[in-house]
Amino acid sequence: MDSATLTPAGARVLIVDDDGASRRLLRVRLEAMECTVAAVADGPEALAEIRKHEPELMLLDLQMPKMGGIEVLKELAKQGTKFPVVVISAHGSIESAVDAMKQGAYDFITKPIDAKHFEIVVRKALEREGLKRGLELLTEETDSRHRLIVGQSKRMAEAIETARKAADSKATVLLLGESGTGKEIFARAIHNWSDRKSQPFVVINCVGLSKELLESELFGHEKGAFTGADQQKKGKMELANGGTVFLDEIGDMSQELQTKLLRFLQEREFDRVGGVRPIHVDVRIICATNRDLETEVKEGRFRQDLYHRINVIPITLPPLRERVEDIPVLAHHFVEYYAKEAKKNFTEIVADALKQLCAYDWPGNVRELANAIERAIVLGHGPCVTVQDLPSRVVASVVRSTIEGRSYRDAMEDYRKELILAALERCRGNRAAAARLLGLHEKYFLRLLKSLAISV
Repeated sequence: MDSATLTPAGARVLIVDDDGASRRLLRVRLEAMECTVAAVADGPEALAEIRKHEPELMLLDLQMPKMGGIEVLKELAKQGTKFPVVVISAHGSIESAVDAMKQGAYDFITKPIDAKHFEIVVRKALEREGLKRGLELLTEETDSRHRLIVGQSKRMAEAIETARKAADSKATVLLLGESGTGKEIFARAIHNWSDRKSQPFVVINCVGLSKELLESELFGHEKGAFTGADQQKKGKMELANGGTVFLDEIGDMSQELQTKLLRFLQEREFDRVGGVRPIHVDVRIICATNRDLETEVKEGRFRQDLYHRINVIPITLPPLRERVEDIPVLAHHFVEYYAKEAKKNFTEIVADALKQLCAYDWPGNVRELANAIERAIVLGHGPCVTVQDLPSRVVASVVRSTIEGRSYRDAMEDYRKELILAALERCRGNRAAAARLLGLHEKYFLRLLKSLAISV
């Protein structure tokens, strides 16, 4: 099932019908589809209920006292609400159906209601709402870019075991670790292991946005809430209802927004910017930061009560330099991914290049490794990634580590030998081609082979 699709299970549906028997029948059918149902008897009650809890779908009778269905539709359009409305009436006619559609109704069903047709219409209306929500979020498909590569390290295995246990709960998870360690990919994995996997996964980056913009991004705003707010906008918390919200770099959030987030985590409800009614949502929260939040709390930059609220299940992701055994697995995964993306014939990493990758300390962690492999694929010729394809900083760091405690002559001889062997491997033993690759005259290259005792 597409991640944007909204299923009936748990979807909020509002019934608006002045006929008590009809309300009861609709409730029974909707609850059999596992919907969460509210029912009211007239238009003013419906508008009051919507102000408290906006539904994902409304079933609306056309003929009602006080305020008819067409009037309700007009009022909803004026307020800027956009959830689908299915009009239901015993007084069905082509004219009333057309009028209801003009006022924004999604579909039209007449009484007596056919059970099978009713279920199809409800499912399609909710699916449409879910797809619209997915477009608003601009969510990406979870493809190979977002695969969690496990590797061999014990610390990662322990982190994954904790994450799998946490995925089955609603508990807030706090992912800790340096930049580039894969916190977002880890968060996506937790979402995909949970029973929310068919619902949205929404990323909110707490860095780089002003307090006002971030608040609107989180909670949305009402029309006219501030200059430029020419229409109502739902925030990502609301759009992610039923799914997971990933708050990246939460340690950089302003104190004022920390207060509002704390209230939301406690009550699971919020007000849109400029709004006057609380909106309740069901979302799973995963937070991440590269900061030491305990220090941030001690120095007064992060609220202690918010820290304890989000630190329910902390998981620390180790830096790449502390799980060197995972580098070959990650490197081969990135070769496969970027070769496919660039449509180039790369299938392997030569032993010397892999040795260089494992010896580098990767201050940028997995993200830096991915960038290094992508560069090698884009600039290299294949079919193997060689030492020459790697960034100079990676190779230079290995040279620095190999010369410690050794003479200049010995270190340079070993390095020249590595370069020549790598060039020969890349050129499949062709000495003339290897010489050209290194920018050397062939006769000089042959003398080097002899002096370094390299046989081909």
